[in-house]
Parts: sequence; structure tokens; C-alpha cells
Amino acid sequence: MKTNWRAVQARLADLGFDPGPVDGLRGPRTDAALIAFKRSVGLTPRAYFGPLTEAALMGGAQVRARADLPWMAEAGRMLGLHEARDTARLRRWFDRSVAWIDPREVAWCGAFVASCLRAANPDIALPDNPLGARAWGGFGKPCEPVFGAVLTFWRGRKAGWQGHVGFYWGEDASAYHILGGNQSDAVTVTRIAKERLLAARWPVDLPVTGRQILLSAAGQPLSANEA
Repeated sequence: MKTNWRAVQARLADLGFDPGPVDGLRGPRTDAALIAFKRSVGLTPRAYFGPLTEAALMGGAQVRARADLPWMAEAGRMLGLHEARDTARLRRWFDRSVAWIDPREVAWCGAFVASCLRAANPDIALPDNPLGARAWGGFGKPCEPVFGAVLTFWRGRKAGWQGHVGFYWGEDASAYHILGGNQSDAVTVTRIAKERLLAARWPVDLPVTGRQILLSAAGQPLSANEA
């Protein structure tokens, strides 16, 4: 495929991965930025730029859908932030309901979801304990797993208390692709087995406008523990 390297460089720069001059000329700095980006979202960290990388970086169907879902636009804007490298930025960005946490010390998948939703609607009602991943199973209203939905998962044991929460980004035959925080200590898109799904929820006062997005599983490892 023919690649618009100027657009790729501009997108990498927007996400905080320095590709050097945005001039459309691919070089070592662009390749290094591309590798760093791919590592941050769970793709094989090499300089190859194929359809999966293009979809992850430029968004494909997700970019078009994000325009109508402000919480997903906010979530996408945070892609690549790491709890150790970007601690201060994360803490400044967190919604005030969870701003007291240190993401290096406290699991922050719920804080990420809460902050994205509050950025889109400051008055939206959050769970009583937004840091508790399973608490999001009672958020809003039930829906099918579609782009933008809040998905909660069990971790450890289905009957236990541990969990994970993030936003539906897409799916393949066996896994949901989740845009979330505290995934390999960063904001990434991670594959999580469909069998671990507990609930899919949508903001109660909005019509469900997301849709199913089918993705390839190639090049993305199946996650077993998002902590």
C-alpha cells in the first residue's frame, strides 16, 4: 500500500512519539517513533507499516466513529501515556473524583474511564467507587458490545472481586480490543478474551450509536492480566 508519511509523522507527533520533521520523508527517527508507538499499543515493535499499524495509528473506522463520541476522542488522545514516564500528566488529567491517586501505586483502569467520560460530560453520574473495575458493571444502561461501550471483565476468578474496565475499540473472533488505562502500565489497545466479559454499558441519557467493529487478531497478544 502507498503510505502518506507526512500524515503518519503528524499523527505520531500528536501522540507524543517524536518522528523528527513532519516532511513526508521516512528516516530513522520516524522508524524509531513508529516502533515506540507499536510497542505502546501491543503490536510487534518493528518498523513495518502495514494495515494493522495503520488502523491502530490512524484509527480506520474508529477515527470516523470517535467524532460522534467525545469520550472516545478523549481516550484516543491519551494513547501511549505511561504511568511512570507520564505520571504528572496523568495526575493533572484525571477527573477530580480520582485525582488523588498515584497511577504507579493504584490500579487506574477505572480512573481512566471516569476521566474520559467526565471530560465529555462533567455532570455524568459515575459509580460510587469509580476505581473499582467491577463497579462499572452498573454504570449507565446495558447495551451490546459496540464501539464506545464501557466493558467490564473479571480477572483472576469470575466469582472473585478483581476486574478490569475499558472502552470497546473493536473485536476479533475470540477477543475484544479494549482501549483502556493500566494496560501494560499505559494507555493502550489490548485484546481481552470474550469469555471474560461481565457487562457492556452505555451512558444512560444517550442513544446507543456505536457499532460492532471487526478487527484482525494478527500481531496482538491475548491479555491475561491487565495490571
